[in-house]
Amino acid sequence: MEIPSLFRIGGLRKRWLLNTASVVFALGLVCVLAVTASFAAYYYSNMESDLKKRAKTTSDFFSAYMDQSYDEFYASCVTYTQTFSDKDNMELQFISQEGELVVSSYGQWLGQSPSTPEIQEAVQNRVPSAFVGRDPDTDERIMAVSCPMIYSSGGVVGVMRYVTSTRLVDGQIILVALVSDLVLLLVMAVVLVMSNYFLRSIMNPVAEITEKAKRIANGSYGVQIKTPYQDEIGELADTINEMSNKIAQNEKMQGEFISQLSHELRTPLTVINGWSETLLADENMDADTRQGMKIISSEAKRLTEMVMELLDFTRMQDGRMTLAVEPTDIRAEFEDTCYMYGSRLAQDGIQLHYLDNDEEIPEIPCDPKRLRQVFLNILDNAAKHGGEGKRIDASMHYENDAVVVRIRDYGPGIPEDEIPLVKKKFYKGSSKARGTGIGLAVCDEIVEMHGGTLTLENAEGGGTLVTVTLPAAH
Repeated sequence: MEIPSLFRIGGLRKRWLLNTASVVFALGLVCVLAVTASFAAYYYSNMESDLKKRAKTTSDFFSAYMDQSYDEFYASCVTYTQTFSDKDNMELQFISQEGELVVSSYGQWLGQSPSTPEIQEAVQNRVPSAFVGRDPDTDERIMAVSCPMIYSSGGVVGVMRYVTSTRLVDGQIILVALVSDLVLLLVMAVVLVMSNYFLRSIMNPVAEITEKAKRIANGSYGVQIKTPYQDEIGELADTINEMSNKIAQNEKMQGEFISQLSHELRTPLTVINGWSETLLADENMDADTRQGMKIISSEAKRLTEMVMELLDFTRMQDGRMTLAVEPTDIRAEFEDTCYMYGSRLAQDGIQLHYLDNDEEIPEIPCDPKRLRQVFLNILDNAAKHGGEGKRIDASMHYENDAVVVRIRDYGPGIPEDEIPLVKKKFYKGSSKARGTGIGLAVCDEIVEMHGGTLTLENAEGGGTLVTVTLPAAH
């Protein structure tokens, strides 16, 4: 199942999430914490203020009894707690100076004496003191305000303490936190959706520009990029379009020049080849002259082959290269090529071994002339670049409904970083052998036109292995 583009993370989207969305989320989280803390402070402050007001009111009421005896004061405390009207929301306690619970609105001796620190603070400092936290006895979160009860003589008779649970306030704070989190999530969702729309408005044309740029890099010169944008992206597309047009024009001029030059060279080369063959037929020619004429004839033929390669290359570039397909005995064509070229290689001390076999290889639809050109070019490359191995192996097999031709030399091989590049036009790599650098590009094109593949790799034990695979039916 395809993942929606909103959730695919990579490239610009990943960078934006890391650099922008994460910052927005962090700031939002800080805001959530600040809002929650503010509400908590507000609620607790109001709660504490209310308890202190109650304590002050009760303290003022009991100030009239501060000159009574302790028993009378105690009786007043019991009476007040019994008539305490807000006992459902909070507890009123009277605590002795020693910290013992004297009386409570929940019952005269309900539970053990409280031990929260604000009680002793109220006794020692003689001012109301507050506590917020967990009750050591019940483990419940509470707020307590203790107010000292002082005789008119200045002595502390005890402490009046209001205690209430913070459960409702804590619930309100949690609710505020949850609402704030929900708002943050909604904001982040809106930010992500809007940013995804914005990023798509950038990434879609960038992807199109990238795809067209790759096509231009692969030789589709003249390809144009269409974009409705009039911003920096549109300017980039216009620049690439202009570059594509100029490259196409230069390629066309280059192709026309090479084609014209090749045609112009063919005539004098034909004359040179013809006269050299004629002169070599003269039996009265001295040895030095004959040797010189052989060199002239050999170099003229090599130059003729280069011109033919250039012509094929211009046809390939212009899309004018065609195939004359017919049922062909491909084994016979390959064997004839090996035997013919083998005698030529033998003059240079290179042995061409054709590895014959008894496999039945059917006729295949192909252009025999073009495939013979491919075989000759591969054998010639093997002699040029791997000739120092003094041996070339050639074989043909029928595998998986395809004819597979393998040609291997025993030279130094191809540097690993150059293997992906050797079939590109005009690429010669680190080899010092002479040539135009377009022979393999033409061969690869011819094989692809037959629906096959041409691969190069370093053979085990040294040398280069070239494999041509041709489908039996095309």
